[in-house]
Amino acid sequence: MEVQRKQILNQENLASLESWVQRTAIKLVQVNGQRKYGGPPPDWTGPAPGPGCEVFISQIPRDIYEDKLIPLFQSVGPLYEFRLMMNFSGQNRGFAYAKYRDPQSAAAAIRCLHQHQLQQGAPLTVRRSTEKRQLCLGDLPAGVDRERLLQVLRGLSEGVESVSLKFGKGGKKVTAIVHYTSHYNASMAKKVICEAFKRKFGIIITVKWFSFSNKPKQDEDEDEEAGEPFPATKGFPKPRDVPASTDAVALLLRVCEVFKVGPPLYDLQFLHAGANGFLYFAYRVLIPGLPVPFSGVAQILPGTSAPLLRGREQMRPDPAT
Repeated sequence: MEVQRKQILNQENLASLESWVQRTAIKLVQVNGQRKYGGPPPDWTGPAPGPGCEVFISQIPRDIYEDKLIPLFQSVGPLYEFRLMMNFSGQNRGFAYAKYRDPQSAAAAIRCLHQHQLQQGAPLTVRRSTEKRQLCLGDLPAGVDRERLLQVLRGLSEGVESVSLKFGKGGKKVTAIVHYTSHYNASMAKKVICEAFKRKFGIIITVKWFSFSNKPKQDEDEDEEAGEPFPATKGFPKPRDVPASTDAVALLLRVCEVFKVGPPLYDLQFLHAGANGFLYFAYRVLIPGLPVPFSGVAQILPGTSAPLLRGREQMRPDPAT
């Protein structure tokens, strides 16, 4: 069945990844769609790398994992950190970040590995990462206090260095520029701030990468320029076509409707509450027609799990039917 061939993961590559992880005892941690090695790794000595040490890798085949990527990028120098962007399906999203000890090692990675072919006809793109560390928060309420906003953001995300406010005419339109200590901290914050403000204060704000240029950029966000995280199938909803209010449950249901495989089945189990304020859940998602379910661990801000549970109940078929 063509749907199954498109959706089933490359089991050989997954087995290779698992074998490599066991053999090397390497530690990979997945958080909010990113699977990270290091930051720093156990054998790291010296300070954290400064600006100019990170490269952006795109055009990665979706069924290639860290067992192939990390050794390749370690071949030009020691890695401080490697981050592979992941889909809920277990495939990678086609792009990653590698951070080195110094800018010279990053330059060597670009020189040696740009256009390197991990698979025939699939050359990698390797270039200097922009390492954006500033977020722009829009639609903030009038009268917002900078110090209070700084305290709130530090409670919601890690690595907040400073906040500056910009006021529109009459002081009604307020935006904030938030500076983070690293691109990783900024990208993690970008994923949770909107939902946190909606839950905590009942307001809807916008969060975008801050650009010093007013000119529109086609590739403003490295997280989006690496390509669509879903197959380019006729009728499939692409991320930019999906309303911002659409959650993952609704999007997955739409996908299943497009491929006519029936509604997915969910199993969600609470694990524990973390010291960072997140709630940790183990999940299993079974899509009809696939031989194995997708499973993993998700961390959710308190108060955001209720819509997910409601979606789960609505989508679970009636046992009596």
